Amino acid sequence: MALSWKLVIDSTNAAALADFWAAALEYEVEDPSALIEQLLAAGHITEDAVTEHRGRKNFRGYAAIRHPEDPFDRTSGIGRGRRLLFQDVPEAKAGKNRLHLDIHSDPGGSLDELVARLEGLGATRVREVNKGPAGHWWVMQDPEGNEFCAA
Repeated sequence: MALSWKLVIDSTNAAALADFWAAALEYEVEDPSALIEQLLAAGHITEDAVTEHRGRKNFRGYAAIRHPEDPFDRTSGIGRGRRLLFQDVPEAKAGKNRLHLDIHSDPGGSLDELVARLEGLGATRVREVNKGPAGHWWVMQDPEGNEFCAA
């Protein structure tokens, strides 16, 4: 039986980075507000563990996104499929990522359209790579400098 997983990405602003990646991947930002309300009411967490972003309660320093077609828990909002979790850390990114995402354009779309859309969301181009028959893509950075490829 295959194991469940999520990719955890360190950040300095989890909510903002989750917004970027949700838009880039056309995922949904998870909404843990119902769970947070239950935990607050039961005294399991205090208000200092909570923040508000775009009118919803979130756990301070954390935000997650999930594929819109994957199952999720309706109480917690936590996805049970393809999922990215962003967690705030005190230090800034240093050096090259050891792991990165590749975003592929729609079958009918072009690389130029994909790159322009990602730039409109806040990504920046780093360098173009053209390996001829082996592929053509752009190395890009998200708003916090994490590298990814657009192909």
